[in-house]
Amino acid sequence: MRFYDRSFEIETLEKIYKQCRKTYGKITVLTGRRRVGKTLLAKEYAKNKKYIYLFTSKKAEKLLCDEFMAEYEEFTGSKHIGEINKFVEIFELLLQYGKDNPYVLIIDEFQEFNNINKSIYSEIQKLWDKYKFETKVHIVFIGSIYSLMIKIFQNEKEPLYGRADRIIYIKPFQAKVIKEILEDYNSFSGVNLFYNYLITGGVPRYQELLIESGCYNKESIIDYILEKDSFFINEGRNLLIQEFGKEYGIYFSILELMSIGRTSRNELESVLERSIGGYLERLEIEYDLIEKVRPVGSRKESRNQKYAIKDNFIRFWFRFIYKNMTIIESERFDYINKIIERDLSTYSGPVLEKLFKEIIGYSSEYGLIGTYWEKGNQNEIDVIAINDINKKILLCEVKMNKQKIKIKKLQDKRTKLLKNYHDYEFQYKALS
Repeated sequence: MRFYDRSFEIETLEKIYKQCRKTYGKITVLTGRRRVGKTLLAKEYAKNKKYIYLFTSKKAEKLLCDEFMAEYEEFTGSKHIGEINKFVEIFELLLQYGKDNPYVLIIDEFQEFNNINKSIYSEIQKLWDKYKFETKVHIVFIGSIYSLMIKIFQNEKEPLYGRADRIIYIKPFQAKVIKEILEDYNSFSGVNLFYNYLITGGVPRYQELLIESGCYNKESIIDYILEKDSFFINEGRNLLIQEFGKEYGIYFSILELMSIGRTSRNELESVLERSIGGYLERLEIEYDLIEKVRPVGSRKESRNQKYAIKDNFIRFWFRFIYKNMTIIESERFDYINKIIERDLSTYSGPVLEKLFKEIIGYSSEYGLIGTYWEKGNQNEIDVIAINDINKKILLCEVKMNKQKIKIKKLQDKRTKLLKNYHDYEFQYKALS
């Protein structure tokens, strides 16, 4: 599969590289969930430049230094005299080399130094402060554990706080990129796009796996995901256990409940029989896995709010794989297929709404795009978009089956909105 999208990110990295050549060293942080293509992006940016790539694997610092020194000697073309046992010594050599040789230094899985030797971060900080204005190296630190990377660079108690010139959060592909991929393989249709979006969430690695296997429609994607020893069976666990640590059980329980529609704090706490305010806050802020959803027009302090899992694949994994792991481990995949077939139409509704919000957002016509409901979930409107400049409001009814959409019913839900936006023009759409 060819390299898709990421033009903004590459343009940003190119600007920083030019600044390095003209002025002095810069640090860029690339972070985001696993499989989102951070490493591929960094290498695509650096491919026509002089660069060195170092992968921080889980091994003793001495063994890592042996590996990195071999890379350093090949990169610089010079043999180093003497033994090196500490990463900081290699880092200093790399900074010194950058004094006369502008280049890109990519260090992948940077958060792993937290397990190898935590003091490395303070050592890097001291050396960077010493050499920053002398070297012309563009350092790109890549990290997959979002919470740890944010802590390393944005927690004021950490030594590298404030040292990053730019932190770029890499997100999965948008729906328009999935459309481009499917078109390239002569497999685009609205239905194929939707089910790919619903299951993969646009994660590049998942796109690559499906494309290589010729899986373009709903049936082939689900069959591929539910094969024996499939990459996807344990993917949710692999993504999140390291993030959550020993408390992963409670986090998994919260996410499973959200995936089946328990979206308010009261609902979650009534099932779990415990207070979970702190867990919800960490899932939202530290892990960037969930978001608060409030009705459009409500105040930030309003308690009329719900929670939603942001990542489509994680939501799908908790709803259909994790929830049925006992059946899956018994290899009764046909039975799981029947469960998905039974529940997918109901499950799909909120994801279809999310897709249309994204599509509406591609234009610059609306400033605020979201969902609307009143107390007690009354007068719920699937998609509402507001243009405060031209005084327009778009109300949309979203259904998998377009025959079930009733525009008159949608108009009846606008009574309170008419009072709050009395001088706005109201428009209506059926989306399916």
